[in-house]
Amino acid sequence: MTSADLQNFSRCRILVIGDVMLDHFIWGSVRRISPEAPVPIVEVTKEVYYPGGAANVARNVAPFSKNISLMGRVGHDSQAEQLRTLLHDEGVGCEPLLISQQIPTISKCRVAARQQQIVRFDREIIAKLTEMELAEVESKLRALAPQLDAIVIEDYGKGFVTEALMNSVTKIAQETKLIVTVDPSPRNPLPWRGVNLVKPNRLEAFAAAGIEDTYLRVAPLQNSELMKVGETLLNKWDTPIVLITLGEQGMMLFQRSKPPHHIPTRAREVFDVSGAGDTAIALLTLALASGMTPELAADVSNHASGIVVGKLGTACLTPEELLAAYQSV
Repeated sequence: MTSADLQNFSRCRILVIGDVMLDHFIWGSVRRISPEAPVPIVEVTKEVYYPGGAANVARNVAPFSKNISLMGRVGHDSQAEQLRTLLHDEGVGCEPLLISQQIPTISKCRVAARQQQIVRFDREIIAKLTEMELAEVESKLRALAPQLDAIVIEDYGKGFVTEALMNSVTKIAQETKLIVTVDPSPRNPLPWRGVNLVKPNRLEAFAAAGIEDTYLRVAPLQNSELMKVGETLLNKWDTPIVLITLGEQGMMLFQRSKPPHHIPTRAREVFDVSGAGDTAIALLTLALASGMTPELAADVSNHASGIVVGKLGTACLTPEELLAAYQSV
């Protein structure tokens, strides 16, 4: 990774499509138990809001390229306005967002004390795209496609990403020669045929392959179960590349007609894994769109996610931090 690579990143034009959320974090300290019920009393010291879900993927792209926009669904509510303000401040284009009169903006509130999450409150109504919404997506995507280099599909299983949407995205992407990457949800098993890369985590990968993970005490390249999962998913999803994130074991890259490639973790200290997968798919897609090989792109993604797990909250990183991580190796 060099300054020239970062310059290439800055020219990439990316659209993130998926389940858009508003993340709310409350941090505090606990010194006593409530006299009203056997629960801790959190004395609030900090409270912040961040773009979440697919919006966090777009937010992770923004420091590297200002040619970033977001397509998802929000409600007609104050949470949507707050999310737009946050995204605008980050340099993310919100014009492709759909506005629903029937469902609220998805929001999640996490309460943590001493770096330990105590409870999470979710506000959401899971509903699939209507035919009218799908038509709006296709219309907006056709207008945007000539101005793009890559599309990220970020699926949290909240209803925006459907098979019909995937068919529309892959058709338009093939017509305009766009890279399409996917961060899948185990709650929403879809055929990913027609995309360039799928990035499941370990749990998602084993579940999708229908193989039990017995956590063999061997290195990833010697793990016969993991090797079988990679081969199975390449065939099942009919995709040229599958990248499986393995937590403390790094990442495993599977490609057709090439041996599996292991990338060791770069994380030095883990404080919070919230949003690490969002960072991984964001930087992976940027790297691929800039012309990097899958091996180099996976390494960039690995370095990036290794940085953000050392931060609290739904964090992202800067180009300077990424460059420094490479220079310190």
